[in-house]
Amino acid sequence: MIRAAFFDIDGTLIPMTTRRMPESTLSALHALKEKGVKLYIASGRPPVHLTLLDKAMTSFEWDGYIMMNGQYCFEGNGNVFRRQPLKQETLEVLVPWLKENADFPCTFFELESSYDIAFNESMYQYLSSISRLDQMPPVEDPVRALSHETYMISPYITADRDAEFLSHAPGMMSARWSPHFADMIRENGGKPEGIKAALAMHGFTREEAIAFGDGGNDITMLAYAGIGVAMGNASDEVKAHSDYVTDSCENDGIYKAFKHFDLI
Repeated sequence: MIRAAFFDIDGTLIPMTTRRMPESTLSALHALKEKGVKLYIASGRPPVHLTLLDKAMTSFEWDGYIMMNGQYCFEGNGNVFRRQPLKQETLEVLVPWLKENADFPCTFFELESSYDIAFNESMYQYLSSISRLDQMPPVEDPVRALSHETYMISPYITADRDAEFLSHAPGMMSARWSPHFADMIRENGGKPEGIKAALAMHGFTREEAIAFGDGGNDITMLAYAGIGVAMGNASDEVKAHSDYVTDSCENDGIYKAFKHFDLI
């Protein structure tokens, strides 16, 4: 019996094209909630980005949020149940190296704000491609991270450079969602850790959870949940780690998966 459901945002709940949650998804979520299933967001985004999203999604009464790849998690009432910022000793090694390596453009994420450490051409091109230049953060000195709680750093690099970055970031791991950038978080983190904490609050088991995702940072989440559902628009790698592949988010994928598993 499924008692909790976890959903990635971009490419899962919200299409990358229209940026609007399909009506079929919204109606399916309401139907599942009425049956008493706990519904959680599970995203790589920071909490501050929630206000930038589709109102149909943000106005829905979610039971909780697993944000920044499980590093900051809170219930719908605001109660925080998992909080894992980057370690100070990690930043003391990483920040000086980044100041000397301009070819590692990064965005630093705090709870209430984010900033680039240089003009980020890679990020500019990516956000331009999805018409979201309004999300371009300001430029700050990375030394700020030594005195401000930081949860995630996203370097705009290809996957073959992850190892080089991590060699200067002791105690961190990669949660890559896109070929354009990686989300670097505290080691032993990730969406499954947030899901585990959420399930423990309710006394649920992982077998009683279903998770939906489409990106690389969803793979461990899909593997952890009792049922892992990959969207039709997911990569082949993500699909290979899922229990079921539904249609794309644009083509009622969430609704169709709910029906497939007799959840609604």
